[in-house]
Amino acid sequence: MKSVSFMKNQIVPRDYRQFLADIQQLLRQARRAAARSVNAVMTATYWEIGRRIVVYEQKGEKRADYGEELLLKLSSDLTGNLGRGFSKRNLEQMRLFYLFWPLKGISGTLSRKLPGLLVPEIAQTLSAQLDFPLSWSHYSRLLRVKNPQARAFYEAECLRGGWSVRQMERQIDSQYYERTALSRNKAAMLTKGSRAMAGDAVTPEEGLIRHLESFLMELGGHFTHADAGQML
Repeated sequence: MKSVSFMKNQIVPRDYRQFLADIQQLLRQARRAAARSVNAVMTATYWEIGRRIVVYEQKGEKRADYGEELLLKLSSDLTGNLGRGFSKRNLEQMRLFYLFWPLKGISGTLSRKLPGLLVPEIAQTLSAQLDFPLSWSHYSRLLRVKNPQARAFYEAECLRGGWSVRQMERQIDSQYYERTALSRNKAAMLTKGSRAMAGDAVTPEEGLIRHLESFLMELGGHFTHADAGQML
């Protein structure tokens, strides 16, 4: 193909549009892969933090307020050393995440090899070793569902129907589990509930931005400034 100057108002080669479309598609695929990778590492890390908190609590004093004091102390120290994202509430969510999904963690073989230890060398294999098919945003919302049966129901339906966080939130707020349990035609209710509404959808690019922003902010300023450049 002849060399063409892409100055304003000049003719663009006929195949340029396809060339541009191919590159844009490549970038979209890379962004989707990056979002999945970020989510897998973030979710696995939060589960592991929750596990370590529970294990540490079990070794500590048997006082009712010991757990509260531990989370306050840990929150203060992590925030001071690593920055924002480690509030007591966030740490409590990680603790509950482990308690509600205790069997979702590292495989038995890996646990035996690395008891209580998660080293950087295996970080890239987290998504293969851990079973967290939903995003952290999904799990953090499910943590607020107190009924274990309802929580399991929403998790299963979310996986079956590919619900976005917005769609799951809407179904929980509308008491979809309770309405389905009371319905005489449960199959019809499940079919109806699986339909997404206009406000439920989030594009891959929007989802990526939200995941990355949330991930970097929650890991704290120390990570974003000291380590972010090494990821790119």
